[in-house]
Amino acid sequence: MTAITIRDVPDDTVNALKVRAAQAGKSLQAYALDLLAREAAKPTLAEMAARLERETRTELSTTDILDAVEDGRDRR
Repeated sequence: MTAITIRDVPDDTVNALKVRAAQAGKSLQAYALDLLAREAAKPTLAEMAARLERETRTELSTTDILDAVEDGRDRR
């Protein structure tokens, strides 16, 4: 596993993270690792857009859609 060092973290940021870690019953290291893991697991906007493009692609033409609408009207 790789170690990460973050330099020049403002004291107020460290203090806030320490408080949150303590409230979660974790060490600062464990809490920070959880934060990083959650962030890494979130898809980026570009990844979400690519997934949406893949999942919403269709082979229907405008004619297919208009025919289906007309069929629905005819069944009334």
